[in-house]
Amino acid sequence: MTFLEQIVQRAKADKKTIVLPESNDIRVLTAASRVQQQEIADVVLIGKEEEIKKLAGDLDLRGIKIIDPETAEDFDDFVETFYEMRKAKGMTPEKARETMLNPLYYGVMMIKKEKADGMVAGAINSTANTLRPALQILKTAPGTKLVSAFFVMVVPNCEYGHNGTFIYADSGLVENPTAEELSEIAVESAKTFKKLIQAEPKVAMLSYSTYGSAKSELTEKVVEATRLAKEKAPDLIIDGELQVDAALVKSVSRAKAPGNKIDGEANVLIFPDLNSGNIAYKLTQRLAKAEAYGPITQGIAKPVNDLSRGCSAEDIVGVVAITAVQAQDA
Repeated sequence: MTFLEQIVQRAKADKKTIVLPESNDIRVLTAASRVQQQEIADVVLIGKEEEIKKLAGDLDLRGIKIIDPETAEDFDDFVETFYEMRKAKGMTPEKARETMLNPLYYGVMMIKKEKADGMVAGAINSTANTLRPALQILKTAPGTKLVSAFFVMVVPNCEYGHNGTFIYADSGLVENPTAEELSEIAVESAKTFKKLIQAEPKVAMLSYSTYGSAKSELTEKVVEATRLAKEKAPDLIIDGELQVDAALVKSVSRAKAPGNKIDGEANVLIFPDLNSGNIAYKLTQRLAKAEAYGPITQGIAKPVNDLSRGCSAEDIVGVVAITAVQAQDA
């Protein structure tokens, strides 16, 4: 069974309600129809019913709840809650009302009010616009210092990782993490791997250097991040700094870093910055014909996930299923 098949099966076993606020995009409506009809999750679309159905054409939207914030019975309550949450930062009742008409904000407030379990957006909105409502309304999860993003990469016919499955982090959000932030990303990504993949995480802190083969500000950041991550999670299988071949290939691992904990079996790859993480996931996706699910966020109190604006309807279905599984855990 593939990674996505397993995720879909788990989502179906305990159905959650997922909001798709970008109802003016045909890819989103196509995905919504598939998710609802395959019983992966209960779907909520935000927008005007007449416009949604006109765009949907022959798509089957039976069972999907459509909410127009302008006429929703919860609208005034949502506005009041948002105003109270943000008034210390200069929010006015008028601005709160205007903001809550935004489908992204309305969708996140549904989660806050426990009328939905998660949200998926980003097909037509930037990452910043997608995540800002979540950070303002839901905030970070208890005990979490940083929100970061990862991709689940599934590489066909691959002898590395966990049956060709990896987490790449951060490859979607934190541009240039400090050593402290990098250690947080490593620990959270390990937890995420265990929850989503249901296997033991083996975390490689990646660099252009292995065990001191080069020394610079860049490599020292990874060395320090590795030390901090080991302090925070002493039971975690984690090592660094490692070049990617030393993280993935047993013979190279033993030659370059004798005695390292990972022994060429890394399945969680932690990149030193967003440049390298984003480049790596796109190279893997295109050259290895890998499936790339994400960017998925970690560290928000409830799951709100971003999409690539180049996503397909099938990509959206996959992220909805992942979001539903995250919601089960939350």
